[in-house]
Amino acid sequence: MNSKEIPLNERIILALDVEKPEIAKEWVKKTESSLGFYKVGLQLFLAGWFDIVDWIIDRGHKVMVDLKFFDIPETVKLAMTQLNDRGVSFATVHGNDPIIRASLAARDGGDAGLKVLAVTVLTSFGEEDLRAMGMTQTIEDLVFFRAKRALELGCDGVVSSGLEAARLRQHLGKKLLIVTPGIRPGANVRNNDDDQTRIMTAEKAIVNGADYVVVGRPITRADEPLRVIGEMQDEIDMGLEKRSPS
Repeated sequence: MNSKEIPLNERIILALDVEKPEIAKEWVKKTESSLGFYKVGLQLFLAGWFDIVDWIIDRGHKVMVDLKFFDIPETVKLAMTQLNDRGVSFATVHGNDPIIRASLAARDGGDAGLKVLAVTVLTSFGEEDLRAMGMTQTIEDLVFFRAKRALELGCDGVVSSGLEAARLRQHLGKKLLIVTPGIRPGANVRNNDDDQTRIMTAEKAIVNGADYVVVGRPITRADEPLRVIGEMQDEIDMGLEKRSPS
């Protein structure tokens, strides 16, 4: 399987899910000797706006702007243009056809280096949540359908649980970028306060075909965050070695 020549220090995208830009900057400074990719989500973006995004990029790191755009197509298109030419690496949108088309139209008119990722199904969703919404298919089938459609429309990749990554990689090929949240270190154990249901280790996610893993609290709540990063990078290395070469 194609490793896409991604440096090890970029395989983990650290989720800077904090309330103040100053805290985010502390985490970047604390971890940038080991990491080179950071996620700015809704909370931090609203607190620090583009200043925090620019600050991280100016330090030579990559940024995933995880705002999961979901609105009428024209609004999404105009919002996406705000990310053009800022050096952002990844931007996330919900995986609906009109939203994907609008996002790609905005991106293609500006920053060719910006990768658009379609969110398939949030990792906080379980099968019971789909039933409550009146959906009858499995999460795996829904993720596969949305990922396949996103790729057909020209999306660069998807955000998907590692549980569904193997099927995506097997049937949709090497080109698709797969970014996997819901990563936990060591044994695949879910804590009582965990708001994500479809989780796994970094090693297993990489074996299943993920290119990147998004990690937040397991690092930012650790007593020794650099040790946890190192252990996860070892897991990723092992996962890459176990991948099928086909």
